[in-house]
Amino acid sequence: MSRAKHLFPALLLPLLAACGAAEAPPPAKPLRVSVTQVGQEAAAPQIEAAGTAALRKEIPLGFTTPGQIAGITVQEGDRVRRGQVLATLDMTSVGASLEAAAAERDRAGAELTRLKQLYAQGWITKARLEAAEAAARSASANVSARRFSLQTARVVAPADGIVLSRMAEPGQIIDAGMPVVTLGDASSGFVLRVLLADRDAVRVRPGIPAEVRFDALPGIVLSGPVIEVGGRSDRGTGAFTAEIALPPDPRLRSGLVGRATIATPAAGGSAGLIIPPTAIFSVRADEGFVYVVDAQKRVKARRVALGPLTAGGTEVLSGLNRGEVIALSGLDRLRDGTQIDPVSAGR
Repeated sequence: MSRAKHLFPALLLPLLAACGAAEAPPPAKPLRVSVTQVGQEAAAPQIEAAGTAALRKEIPLGFTTPGQIAGITVQEGDRVRRGQVLATLDMTSVGASLEAAAAERDRAGAELTRLKQLYAQGWITKARLEAAEAAARSASANVSARRFSLQTARVVAPADGIVLSRMAEPGQIIDAGMPVVTLGDASSGFVLRVLLADRDAVRVRPGIPAEVRFDALPGIVLSGPVIEVGGRSDRGTGAFTAEIALPPDPRLRSGLVGRATIATPAAGGSAGLIIPPTAIFSVRADEGFVYVVDAQKRVKARRVALGPLTAGGTEVLSGLNRGEVIALSGLDRLRDGTQIDPVSAGR
């Protein structure tokens, strides 16, 4: 009887163990989660700006001496050749000034010759002789200046180009250096000059591409690089001027109004990555978190820097690398280390 009492519990132990094993819950199945691979780059941000076409090199031309304009041989819009005479001064006053200067030079030379003889005889001081020498040099220099004025009493085209403006008329009295005509140098090519706000000007640098459209040339898109960005803003408007080189086109005219689309590089010099907004959680300010899936199909939260929201998704400036896999669904049920059953978002 005593032996039976000891055998009975021993027989029950394997039965109880078997029952316990049968009642243990099965292991949890990995959570089925939609995922995507990071790979799409953000399109380069664009700047829209309006401006006017112009020849890059515009040269105001005038006379080097004051006088009365005898004639102007060109009108606005005329095409001219290098060396062509564009305007002339009345030669009467210029010629008379040269004759007077030559006469003064001859007088000063004769006086110097006489004083040299007197100085050799000891009749005058060296200071008197030096003053005469200086007067002679001055008179000779005045002749050279008047001769130069006579030679430049006409305005000559320094290059092939187009007369952009005519600011004077025959018979008008002008000062030296006053512009008479403005010539656009055809060899310099056309540019589009646009105004940029300061926040855009700091993102634009020479060499980046742009596309230009003119209302006067419907359906035509001209491409060219930015070749210059102003070093300082306009005091009145605060805007910076940028120049975009335009390809040769006989239809271009100075003053045509155009619109430029400038593709600027992203912040930091490289394009960000685009991810679906549904992959981001705990967003605040310009950062948020995503769940990155590792090779063992486990997730881990990672902080990312966020850029602007675009038509293709949200731009990620840093924190993710091309080729990494991130979770798109079930984010509220995920925790660091959760194992998932990833399903491509495209399936």
